[in-house]
Formats: sequence, C-alpha cells, structure tokens
Amino acid sequence: MQFAESILELVGRTPLVRLSRITRDLGATDEQPLLLAKLEMLNPGGSVKDRIGLPMIEAAERNGLLQPGGTIIEPTSGNTGHGLAIAAALKGYRCIFVMADKQSAEKQALLRAYGAEVVLCPTNVPPESPESYYSVATRLARDIPGAYKPDQYWNPENPRAHENTTGPEIWEQTDGRVTHFVCSVGTGGTISGAVRFLRRENPELVVVGADPEGSVLSGDLAHPYLTEGVGEDFLPGTFDPTSVDRWIRVGDREAFAMARRLTREEGILAGESCGTALVAALEVGRELTAARTGRAATLVVLLPDGGRNYLSKLYNDEWMRVNGLLPTTGAVVRIAELLADRHHGDELPDLVVARTTERVGEAINTLQEYGISQMPVSEDPGGVAVAGLVGSISEKGLLDRAFRDPSVVGRTVGEVMDGPLPLVDASATLDEAFALLSGPASAVIAVRGERPAGVITKLDLLEYLAHHPRSGGA
Repeated sequence: MQFAESILELVGRTPLVRLSRITRDLGATDEQPLLLAKLEMLNPGGSVKDRIGLPMIEAAERNGLLQPGGTIIEPTSGNTGHGLAIAAALKGYRCIFVMADKQSAEKQALLRAYGAEVVLCPTNVPPESPESYYSVATRLARDIPGAYKPDQYWNPENPRAHENTTGPEIWEQTDGRVTHFVCSVGTGGTISGAVRFLRRENPELVVVGADPEGSVLSGDLAHPYLTEGVGEDFLPGTFDPTSVDRWIRVGDREAFAMARRLTREEGILAGESCGTALVAALEVGRELTAARTGRAATLVVLLPDGGRNYLSKLYNDEWMRVNGLLPTTGAVVRIAELLADRHHGDELPDLVVARTTERVGEAINTLQEYGISQMPVSEDPGGVAVAGLVGSISEKGLLDRAFRDPSVVGRTVGEVMDGPLPLVDASATLDEAFALLSGPASAVIAVRGERPAGVITKLDLLEYLAHHPRSGGA
C-alpha cells in the first residue's frame, strides 16, 4: 500500500507543465524557449507557502521558542497562514493570523476553516504604523503568554526551505537544463532560497524577479496596489537582492488579465501573483525569441498559488470592472463622442435650461415641449455658464411637490428647485459618467471649459450602448 503518514508529507514535489498555448504570440515557434510552469497550487494548502510552514514551526520547537499548547501568531497575506495552520492543526497549536484588509474573503474563510483566528488591519498604512498588520502581530505576540511569531519576513527557515526543496526539484525536473528562472517576489524567501541552490549548480542561471507596481523591491515608490501576496513596502531580511539579475515591474491590470488568460487558455486556475510572474516570463520569452536564442533556453516560471482564493475578486467580472481592471465600452469612449452621436433632431437644442425666475408652470411646459424629464436651472438671465448653474428640476421632483401642494405651479423655479446636477468634463470617459449616474443623480452635465455642453441621462447611455455594443467592450 502507498500512503502518507500525514498531509504534511505531501508538501512539495509539485510538477512542471509546459505552457504551449499562451506562448503563441511570442514570435516564430521554432525560436521560442521551452516555457515550464511549476504548479505550487498543487501543495496541500494551495500555495508555495506550504513549504515554509512546518520548517519554521519545527525550528521554533528545537530552539524552545514554541511550547506545547502555545499560540502561533503571524502577519500574512493568507498563504503562509494556510501553511502554518495545516502544521499547527496536526501539532495542536492555536493560531492567530493578522492580515491586511485587502486580502480576499476566501483566504480569510480558509484560515478560519483550519480553526485559526483572523485579525484584519488597514492596508494603506506604513509598516511602522501601530495599525499595520506587522505591528499588530508583533504586539499580540508580545502580549499573549506562550505566543510565538515565526515572522516569515526575517526567519531564515523561509529561504532555507526553498534551498532544500524548491531549487533541487527544479534542477532535477529539468535535468539540469534550466537557463532562466522567473519568480514573483514577496518575502523573497522563495527566490532567494531556490536560486541559492540553482546557482551552485549553474552559475550562469538568469534570474528574473517579477514585482507589482508600487512595491519597493524593484525600486518603485511604495503605493497601494491590488495584487495580493507579492511585492513589499520594505525590504525583508529573508530577501537576498543579489539573487535577482533583472526586475520586471507589472501593473495590476496586466497581472489580473494574464492570470485569467492562463486559466482560459491553459486550464490552470491561477492566482494574481501567477499573473505577475507570467507577464514577466512572457516578456523574457519574447526577447529570447526575437534574439533567436530561444531554442537553447529552458525558462521555468514559478506559479505561487491557485485561483480558488480569488473567485470573489480576480474571477468576478463585476469586481474587476469596479476596480478598473476589465475593459468596458465606457473605458475607451469619451463623453464628447456620445454628445456628437446623439440624434436629438433639430427640435431639441444641446442644452435646455430653466431660469430661477420663471414660474414652475412654464418649466413644466418646457419639459413637455421637448420631451425631457429634467433640466438644469441657471440664475443667469441670458446666457448659460457653468458658474450660473445653481440647481435642477425634474418631473419626479415637481410631481412630488405639486401633488402635495398644487399651488407650487405658480411659484418660481428658484423656490422649488433641487440641487445642481453633477458636472463631468466632456473629455472624460463614459465610465466616469456611469459612476455618477450609478448614484442618486438622474443626469449629469457635460462641460467644456466654463460652458455646459449638454445633459446626459441614463437613457442616453443606454441608447449609446445599444447602437455601439462592441465599442471597446471586453
């Protein structure tokens, strides 16, 4: 019979698979490198971080830092927590994991499924802030009796685990032919440890680090980004900068789109950091192909985790659109194009306004005459300037007032008007108009400089989309 004594014995020994469909746009097929992906999502906990959980715990036990019945506390983006939680479940330790609130709901739920407690902290604070998930984890480890913080960012067992397992596996699986290694970087433990082994075997190995825009690892200025699990706003002690020959910086939109492509074209349900790594790997592959040196190259890209942890985000079209990561018609079409395309006919001017001094009955007649449901209100007696737009009226608002008090019809518009309609520049995209119209506003005013250019309603957007269903759409 063949079986493992525990789930921990099944960590590692993840397979390599050739990527042959997503590489079609690299150039001449006979000049392309062999592109192999190491599928770390096939670890029991679903990520490369399974490799470091048990070694960090066992080192703490050997050094007397973790006693039976103790509590493991760790700041994590989720995956390290999963690896620690699996080992802790078998060893009987309590776990508390501290996460930034940008991490997916699936990661949080999975940690709780293993019996761990989850503490959420704000994302957009510096590491030294008392609110950061690093600081909160440190405080909990200090204040809870019997607590131990493995601290993947400074624990030497992190890179050592990859030196002992990930690197040797890649060397053995490629029969020593790996020439390029591409890896997205977070704590730096994976790339530093694996490369430490691989460079002993092949000093000529080319190592490429894939880093999100907004991460300091590649020298960018720290700023928020959506990709989870990779990139940092400080330099971890587990990262050896000399292990990376070259950095390729990848934006959220590129990373998310590539992860979705990998799923749909290669059947590999991948996480966001996989997209980051694969964008970099394909860039290297494209360069090798163009230089006609690809045939001699074997390129290994490490895919850190799977996509099940990101079903509510990366694989949720609505979430992707809200965060500007999925193209829409409105992302490429300008409001000015909609205004030019509208077919109001000669009877309807581009802009119809009511004056604060005119009677409500007159304004109602104007609404009926032009077949419109709302108008901006101007206090200018003659011309119309943006500065003179002080309110708005709508058939709904007037009906509500007139139904309760019919004498409203004889009052001035300035007495009964609602607040001004939102303004949006005519050079803005339809996405910006849509965002405003998704709120309480029934219409928006497009402006050019100091002059209003027209009123845009929800019906205007619908009509445009109906006549241009493929204009820049996904």
